[in-house]
Amino acid sequence: MTAIQTSAPAVEPVSLEEAKAFLRVDHVSEDALVQALIAAARTHVEALCGRKLIAQGWRVYVDALPEIGRIRLPVGPVLSVDAVTVYDKEGNGTELDAADYLVDAAGIPPRIAFRRRPAVLREMNGIEIDVTVGFGATSLDVPSPLRQAILDLVADWYDHRGTGLDTAMMREPDRVVALVEPYRAVLL
Repeated sequence: MTAIQTSAPAVEPVSLEEAKAFLRVDHVSEDALVQALIAAARTHVEALCGRKLIAQGWRVYVDALPEIGRIRLPVGPVLSVDAVTVYDKEGNGTELDAADYLVDAAGIPPRIAFRRRPAVLREMNGIEIDVTVGFGATSLDVPSPLRQAILDLVADWYDHRGTGLDTAMMREPDRVVALVEPYRAVLL
């Protein structure tokens, strides 16, 4: 199974203004740096918790439908399943009707269950699933502890930039781990 991002978030969970206020920065000369730190911190928090924060598009490629007729999606939380396309051996794609599958968006991981097995698929990437994932489209949809984790990472990285590759600096602060932990996607 492979997943690729098809559309980036339209906004970040933390605005430039919020980050600058948190950093107590009142000039514009480092705006580009702070914006880059926000994006990097969002990506890092997403990796820590195993969830995407702001609405973004992803395409999941699956070789074949498992025997149980369900596919676990490697990205979430799922806001919507936008398309499910199956490809025959000749590479012709057919988009399935939404009535042909069920979506468990609340599951960890989220899942899709097929009501009937698709016809014979091509050997690799026989199923493509387009999803929109994240907590929502705006920063207010992102849980505040995750937003705080981003601010804490931005501050830590801002304060320690240019200090080299000291391994102590490469770990996230304990407070960031504590903020993210309740939102970690744990497979049961």
